[in-house]
Amino acid sequence: MNPTTLEKMHTMHLYGMHRLFKTLTEGTQHDELTPDELVAALVDTEWDDRHNRSIERGLKNARFRYKASIEALAFDVDRNVEKTTILRLAECTFINKHENVLITGSTGIGKSYIASALGHQACALGFRVSYQNSAKLFARLKMAKVDGSYLKEIAKLQKQHVLILDDFGLQPFDVQSRAALMEIIEDRHGTSSTIITSQIPVGAWHDVIGEKTVADAILDRLIYGAHRLELRGESLRKKANTSLESTHS
Repeated sequence: MNPTTLEKMHTMHLYGMHRLFKTLTEGTQHDELTPDELVAALVDTEWDDRHNRSIERGLKNARFRYKASIEALAFDVDRNVEKTTILRLAECTFINKHENVLITGSTGIGKSYIASALGHQACALGFRVSYQNSAKLFARLKMAKVDGSYLKEIAKLQKQHVLILDDFGLQPFDVQSRAALMEIIEDRHGTSSTIITSQIPVGAWHDVIGEKTVADAILDRLIYGAHRLELRGESLRKKANTSLESTHS
C-alpha cells in the first residue's frame, strides 16, 4: 500500500509528509514509532514544509534589493545603530501596531540594508512585504495611469503588511507623484506599516513633497508615532573601497 499512499500524498501536495513517509518506509525507523508518534511526525514535517515554502514565496514576492539579515548587521555606536533598538524592531511588534519606521542618513551608510533586514524578518514571521525603490515606483504608477492599471497597482500596495519605500525624496515630487503618495499613505494609515529610507532628513521632507496642505497631511500620517533611526558617519561603501585600495596598494 505504500506506493499508493505516497502517490496520494504527492497528488494532494503533501510534499513534506510525502518526503518523511518515503524516508521512513525505506528504512526501519517507522517500526520504532507508535501510531500517534508517526502521525505527529508526519503532520509536523508537513507543517514545517508549508511554513518554509510560505516564507520563500514571501521573500520572492517582496523583491528585496539586498539579501539582508538582522544577524549580519554591524551594530555601531558611531553610526548610531543601537543593537537594542534594532532587535526591538526585529520583533516586528511595530507591524501589529501599524507603526512606521523612518531611516535617514547619508548615502552608503546602510539604510537600505537595515530596512531590508527588517523586511526579511517580517517575511519570516508571515507578514506580506513589498520592497519598492521610490523613484521607480512612482514612475510605474504614472505609466499605470496611462494604461488603466493604476487602481490594481495601488490595491497591491494596500494589501502589504509592510511597504518599504527606499531612497525616498531623491527627486522633488510632481503633482502626479504627490497625489499617488497621498493615496498610498492614506490607505495604509492605521492599518499597516511603512518603512522609509532617505538621504534627506525628515525635517526637509515637507519641501521635497511640496504643496503645503498635501505635505502636511502626508507627514502627519507618516511621522506621528513612527520609529526613527538617524544614522551617522561616512559611507560604508566608501570605507570598503578605501580598505580594498589600501590592500592592493
